[in-house]
Amino acid sequence: MNQFTNEELLELIQKGTAGDKKALETVLASVQDLVFNLSLRMLGTFPDAEDATQDILLKIMTHLSSFKGESLFSTWVFRIASNHLKNYQKHMFAKMPLSFEFYGNDIQHADISNVPDLTQDVERSVLAEELKLSCTNVMLQCLDAESRCIFILGTMFRLDSRIAGDILGITPEAYRQRLSRIRKKVADFLKEYCGEYGNGTCHCADRVNYAIQNHRINPAQLDFTAAVPEEMHKVKEAMEEIDGISHEFSFCKTYQSPERLKQFIQNFLNGQSFSVVGKA
Repeated sequence: MNQFTNEELLELIQKGTAGDKKALETVLASVQDLVFNLSLRMLGTFPDAEDATQDILLKIMTHLSSFKGESLFSTWVFRIASNHLKNYQKHMFAKMPLSFEFYGNDIQHADISNVPDLTQDVERSVLAEELKLSCTNVMLQCLDAESRCIFILGTMFRLDSRIAGDILGITPEAYRQRLSRIRKKVADFLKEYCGEYGNGTCHCADRVNYAIQNHRINPAQLDFTAAVPEEMHKVKEAMEEIDGISHEFSFCKTYQSPERLKQFIQNFLNGQSFSVVGKA
């Protein structure tokens, strides 16, 4: 989020709901990356995350007048976004649900040796990084939606248990207990199967062609590596400290939301639908 105080945001919101398009655009831009990153972790793919982010930004716009500053604006946004994403059924993995058992079986038994070179002259190290980032997002789809949301709020956004519990409608104690169990489940899976972060046999560089063949990555469209801010390219580990479950995961890089989302906001504000914001 852009660095505004709650008071500054409240003033911008009041201006925005009164018809000030510039103020409204500033408010939406301040939470756009937050919403996109939550959507990407919850849904696993860039196209689905972009679609869901647009839906959520519209919800935020049309309900903006109901925000009275009784909580942090980010908490209010998280609640809207989390509720929307937990019930979102239009994404790919809602139609093709995953499980840790399925994922583990694919790692153990997939025939990765008899696949032709499909790299299209893209460096294997770049494709391996794309696969690593994609895999860590897709792996989260093995969790049910509620567990996934708990894991993301706790590991990526590192929300205080009182705030996260309030967002999800559970007690802080219940949130902490569930987060601990979910983190252990994810870490145990990585330790067993993943050669990048655990003791498993799976290494991204070995599975690049298999991943391309199965449409898991596309050499012509490297969504994940392209969306990592430039300064983050120096950070090679997507997760660390998996042996100490009490330590924080550094699993979740922050991605830049696509330029298309910024254009979506501008197009909406310049269209006839903008009038609903002030009347909501």
